[in-house]
Amino acid sequence: MWDERYQGEDFAYGTAPNDFLRSQVEHLPAGRILCLAEGEGRNAVFLAEQGFTVTAVDLSPVGLAKAERLATQRGVRIETVVADLADFHIDPESWDGIVSIFAHTPPPVRQHVHREVVGGLRTGGVFLLEAYRPEQLQYKTGGPPVVEMMMDLSGLRAELAGLEFEYAEEIVRDIQEGTLHHGQGAVVQLRARKP
Repeated sequence: MWDERYQGEDFAYGTAPNDFLRSQVEHLPAGRILCLAEGEGRNAVFLAEQGFTVTAVDLSPVGLAKAERLATQRGVRIETVVADLADFHIDPESWDGIVSIFAHTPPPVRQHVHREVVGGLRTGGVFLLEAYRPEQLQYKTGGPPVVEMMMDLSGLRAELAGLEFEYAEEIVRDIQEGTLHHGQGAVVQLRARKP
């Protein structure tokens, strides 16, 4: 599915970074950043442009090949790793920041990934997340078609136990990201730090 979505010259979600990531980048500690379910690389390339050392993980080799081309066009370098998040291991205490932008997976995979995130951050490391909430099904402007793959703050607080939430909101906002995220969206946003 994802390889098909990323075929062609157009970028499904555009080449500009996610608005929430852009608004929060100043809170990321300098150093190594891991981008989860990064797709065609818009967020990873943006972070590399800010001086971070970035690794982008995604299931789709087609998407990551486009990410590498985008990085080259922008004059930056990113590392890419083709991997299914269900099997992906995040080395303990090895990342200054981890970014999850619309990384929707089935609940068992999400819970596994979030445990890995908590362990994988260094002390003082920051996790940034934006995801669709169950209410997004009413808007039909992007995201998975099933409520189980959506997120909310109460669930995230449980799954990310061990991190301190510095910013956490459930909002409706205008999202203009390529052709697949277009219009009002019900999202959860958070910035959490490992003490």
